Amino acid sequence: MYQLTTRELASIEDEIRAEEITAKTFNWCASLCEDSDIKAELEQLAEQHQLRIAELSTYFNRSRKVH
Repeated sequence: MYQLTTRELASIEDEIRAEEITAKTFNWCASLCEDSDIKAELEQLAEQHQLRIAELSTYFNRSRKVH
């Protein structure tokens, strides 16, 4: 199995943090939104970013165990 460098692992950590901020921002915007269609769209976008966090975290955790 390919082993990631420290720099690559740091990049994955940075991406996880960015996805967390994006998901929280979409959820915050949805909480302020009065239009139900736009609110639902924002919540869906937040969920997509939450799923990306889970995927990246799984990959990150698996890669760290290899070292």
